[in-house]
Amino acid sequence: MPPRRRSASGYHGVRAWPSGRFDEEIRSGDERIRLDTFDTTHEAARAYDAIAWRVGRSRMTMNFHDVWTREQLAPPSPVIMREQKRRRRELEQRLIIVERDEALRLEWARQFPEDVAATEAFYAQKEEEKAKKKASRDKHRAESAPDRQN
Repeated sequence: MPPRRRSASGYHGVRAWPSGRFDEEIRSGDERIRLDTFDTTHEAARAYDAIAWRVGRSRMTMNFHDVWTREQLAPPSPVIMREQKRRRRELEQRLIIVERDEALRLEWARQFPEDVAATEAFYAQKEEEKAKKKASRDKHRAESAPDRQN
């Protein structure tokens, strides 16, 4: 049997629509398997290969012969892409907020240096108290250690 002729898109099972989008289709007897439309021929060809792999087609009928796992075949799901975009937007918003907070903090420190000095003194005092408590606790443990050995 002669090899199948590739479509005008350049890939097996990929068809171009007048809208400029592409879809894939595999025929198995009277049944047609079609998933979705894609923006590029490459995405549609990857989807075709994913379907061909799952229905047990030979590697010769696939568009990409360098792929050895299903994960390499399938394009990312639109749900995953939307989630990635949402996370990226959220991170960008957080970065903007952090930058604004830092700018406001610097402006506050410039306008009210006495507040900054008072805050630093407060936390220095807290650290001293913490160190004293730790030293006292260590001293108490050292004194009670010989009693425990008896």
